[in-house]
Amino acid sequence: MGIITVLWEKWTEFKRDFYKITLAAMISPLMYLIIFGMGIQTTSHGEPYLNYLIPGIVAMSSMTGSFSAVAQNMSVQRLYEKALDQVMVSPTPLWQFIVGQIIGGSLRGMYSSCIIILLTMPIHTGLIFNLKSFAILFLNGTVFSTIALVLSFLAKSYADAPKYNAYIITPMSFLCNTFFSTDQMPLGFRQVIALLPLSQCSTMVRSIAGGGEASYFGVALLLVYLLIFSTISFLFIYKKKNL
Repeated sequence: MGIITVLWEKWTEFKRDFYKITLAAMISPLMYLIIFGMGIQTTSHGEPYLNYLIPGIVAMSSMTGSFSAVAQNMSVQRLYEKALDQVMVSPTPLWQFIVGQIIGGSLRGMYSSCIIILLTMPIHTGLIFNLKSFAILFLNGTVFSTIALVLSFLAKSYADAPKYNAYIITPMSFLCNTFFSTDQMPLGFRQVIALLPLSQCSTMVRSIAGGGEASYFGVALLLVYLLIFSTISFLFIYKKKNL
């Protein structure tokens, strides 16, 4: 019941800010598509560059949408509205509150990705987005929702949320196999970048879009990230409850 309550809150927020959320999900990816996709007339891995770029932007949108949906709201609720303290003294099981936040954030990321898929459909690239793609995007969204939860718990002020975007989300957006292949990166650095969650998500979505399959290693790695950051979230909130 607690999970449904949190999701209902997210749904109410989504309906209230529908136009703002939709525009925010569209503007940056569209700019990237116009600047990189139409400005760079080249090929990548033997295919038109757009075929490489679009899956990367779809994966990136699931990251940014999920992270933003949780990080800013949770920071405000914890630091100013004291909503987290109210949840702790309520009968709602804390694990349900956390799971609801993670699912809600991931669904927001999925919405952002679906907008990009719909906007690029008239281009007729022949890319495939199916249930496997959406499962990977949802999993990626849960990972970044848990990362956002952990960072929002660590935030000392509301101003910390934009800093996390600058330190984490922006570098990953440009480095993690989104716009350009990591094949030409220096040895060692390339392997580290490949292990980041967005790199795995971009690679798997791109593989499925080209008619291939997602890698078991990529799915397993995303699940490991999800387990680690979920555990940290649970430990933080239960420790705070017992203070």
